[in-house]
Parts: sequence; structure tokens; C-alpha cells
Amino acid sequence: MTAVIEKADSSSNIGKLLLDNGKLDSAQAEKVLLLQKEEGIRFGEAAIRLGYISEADIQQVLALQFSYPYLQKGQSKLSSSLVAAYDPFDKIVEEVRCLRSQILLRWIGLGNKSVLIASCDEVAGELIANLAIVFSQLGEKTLLVDANLRQPHQHNLFGLQNRQGLSEVLAGRVPVQAAIQHVDGLLDLSILTAGTKAPNPQELLSKGDMGEFTAELESVYDVILYDAPSSAKAADVQLLAARTKGVILVAVRHKTSLKDLAQLRDQCEMAGAEVLGCVLLGS
Repeated sequence: MTAVIEKADSSSNIGKLLLDNGKLDSAQAEKVLLLQKEEGIRFGEAAIRLGYISEADIQQVLALQFSYPYLQKGQSKLSSSLVAAYDPFDKIVEEVRCLRSQILLRWIGLGNKSVLIASCDEVAGELIANLAIVFSQLGEKTLLVDANLRQPHQHNLFGLQNRQGLSEVLAGRVPVQAAIQHVDGLLDLSILTAGTKAPNPQELLSKGDMGEFTAELESVYDVILYDAPSSAKAADVQLLAARTKGVILVAVRHKTSLKDLAQLRDQCEMAGAEVLGCVLLGS
């Protein structure tokens, strides 16, 4: 067994990773090495040709090799719409990474940690979830807060329980760290779900404790992303913008009107927040 691992490692780090992660057994590895030598091809290519592994297996071990965790479909509770968790080479994920880079350069890199994602409609949920994933894949200790206390959905996307979350924390029923959940398989990513649907979301968000809550999170995490309700609930968005100080607007092509978008921008700026930019969804 040891000899096979050494041979595979000397030929390719992929061979050792495939063995270590149970993708190949020692007998299969020997056959792969023989084909590799006969054909003069890469170890991974030989293993695929013999039918022992798939391209997805190769991508998964490469992710481990480069400390870039992602999941395989069918082996996680996460929604398939969270493409950043499953397919790091998808075009959509590249676009989310570009957004991540802009936030890092224009906001996080200047010493800020909190960002609010706000939209005129309930359309930003999947975007912010994928954004949180790519931040965590960069090695940033990332927290996604579902601050949409009216129509929460992050717990559904991540397959998490929603028995206690932000509403319980703001009501003083549980400490914040007790309510935070970690995402299996994705290093450095945690979620604070919205919690029990409260009858007074605006009052909870306006409490003085919200400022202490924000400061506490910023002392622990590198990046905190807040998912806001739609701008139809203007007071909620303004309260959150006042705490986070940085806002990304989200609009939908052929759906969001410029008037509504401008109004949302003005609401955030009136709350003392800086609008960092706008993301346009849709082809």
C-alpha cells in the first residue's frame, strides 16, 4: 500500500490525493500507473479512462490540493442554486468572484467588514448566498446574516434549521454565537438564520442592541454579509444600512425601474450608508 502511494505521489500529487480520499484503492492505483506509463498520459486522465473516477472526482481533489473547498451534488443539503458550492468553474461563479473582488478592493480592504445587499424585489437571496460562499473559499472567515425577518429564505438554501436566529438574538433570548450555524463542507462559512418569524421586525432591528450585535460580529468575522428585505419594507432596509454603512444594490433587467432603484439608493444614503455599487441580474 505504501509503495503504491509513493509511486502515485512521485508521478502526480493527484494520485496520492485520490488514494487518501478513497477515490481509488491500491489495486486500481497500480493499474492506473501501468496505463499512465504505457500511454504517457497524466495519472488523472488514466484513472478516468479506466472508469475508476470521474472528472468531478478530479476537480474535488484539486480543490483540496489548493485549499479551495466545494461540494459534490447529491452529497449535501445545499440548494443546487448555490453554484459556487458545487461548480467553481461556472460562468456565474466567475461573475460572483468579480463582485467579491470589487467589495474587497473598495470596502473590506479599507478596514470595513459589514455589507448589506439590498434590492427592490426579493431577488438577492441566491446572489448573497453565492457571494458568501466565494468569500469563505478565499479563506475569509465569513458570516451570512439573514436579516430578512419578514420573508427569510437563507435557511432553505443552506438546508439549515431555523428554530433560533437573528430574531431570538435581538429579542435577547439567545446569545449570538449560540444561534450561528456552520456549513458542513465549506470552511470558514457560517450562517445566522432569521429565526422565528416575529410580529415586530422593525422594532427588533431598531433596538439599541443592534449596534452592539454588529460590533460583536465584526470582532469575530472578517466579512459579514446581510441579506435585507425588499425596499418595499423601506424602514427595515434603512435601519440595516445605518448599521452596516456599506450597501450593494441589486436590480433585475427589464423589471426594476430606475425610479425604484434611485429611491432605494436615496434611502440608504439618508441612513448614512455608502452605496458601493449596483449588480444587474438577468441577461
